[in-house]
Amino acid sequence: MELHRVFRYELPTAIEFGIGSIHDLASHVKALGGTKVLLVTDPGVQKAGVTDKLVLILQKHEIAYEIYNDIEPDPDIEGVMRGSDLAKQQGCDCVVGLGGGSSLDTAKAIGLMLKNEGHIRDYVGINKVRHKGAPVIAIPTTAGTGSEITIWSVLSDKQEKVKLSVGSAYNCPDVTICDPELTVSLPAPLTASTGMDALTHALESYVNKATQPISEGLSLQSMKLVAKSLRTAVSQGDNLEARYDMLMASLIAAMAFNPTRLGLSHALAIPLGAHFKIPHGIVNAILLPEVMEFNLPGNLQKFKEIAQLFGMPVEGLSPRDAAAQSVLAIRQLKEDVGIKETLSDFGVTEEALSYICEEAMLSGNVPVNPRQPTIEDLKQICRQAM
Repeated sequence: MELHRVFRYELPTAIEFGIGSIHDLASHVKALGGTKVLLVTDPGVQKAGVTDKLVLILQKHEIAYEIYNDIEPDPDIEGVMRGSDLAKQQGCDCVVGLGGGSSLDTAKAIGLMLKNEGHIRDYVGINKVRHKGAPVIAIPTTAGTGSEITIWSVLSDKQEKVKLSVGSAYNCPDVTICDPELTVSLPAPLTASTGMDALTHALESYVNKATQPISEGLSLQSMKLVAKSLRTAVSQGDNLEARYDMLMASLIAAMAFNPTRLGLSHALAIPLGAHFKIPHGIVNAILLPEVMEFNLPGNLQKFKEIAQLFGMPVEGLSPRDAAAQSVLAIRQLKEDVGIKETLSDFGVTEEALSYICEEAMLSGNVPVNPRQPTIEDLKQICRQAM
């Protein structure tokens, strides 16, 4: 134990978690002083009928609303500005984000822009936001990104083909409502990819150099829930217990990495996603076993603990061999939930690795990774994932 180390843990968001918790939406809007809601969602969530559930609640309690659904995967910075313009024009004073990470990241950024001047691009980076935004309520319909609790909005500049991150305590929602019933309609492939994203959050936070006791406890519990329930959630989508576990795993994994950042999977996932349009959960699932294999020497004990969490035999093995069982466990999990893609399937080539890895080295996730990589190390990780 590092007795003289000082660490900080902050959680500005109130969490309401449980089956049926969505029915408290109106009371949260009113408690935050909201009189008209900008409901930020995406066409897929609308088509699935989930948006209608929120609309009925708002109508029942006579709360005015405007729907903004100009959301696509890898949400665009200009979409944030269009949403904030709409909110201002319509007199919306509260933002409700409903959906996966794209909708929630956009909703949080719109909330910021209702109280901060300029363009969302002005706030790219960490702690650059000057003022608290309008009240934001985040309601996830996927179990993976953790955007409902994090300080981050990950946005795309489609013209420059780069992803940009806005990080601030002001970017945390005021309230998150996590209702497992809203995730039941999530298709199996998305359940798998978002679940692997949650696992990557928990695992990378757990083994990195910035981890701290509170985050470690959250990471361990998240990984336990993933090990228990991801396969079931994928194969039995209507299993409410598995959905409950995975939504909780996603939430607390995000609580873990909020103060610690992540590792090389996420450092590489950002440029790979920006340049090759690889869904974030998929690219993390592809990279995670290869990154783990590279990182093993940096934290043998923790990788051994991960192997044990996933039920792998470690008795009688050397520390190195026991740690390596964790890589086998994650490869098996990825296969069981049906993620078989490689980077090559998305058009990643050897020629692309130079600029991908150069961009990845600029990530704030690299310095906290348990083993410091060179550009060539990152290229080799990608080659193994191709």
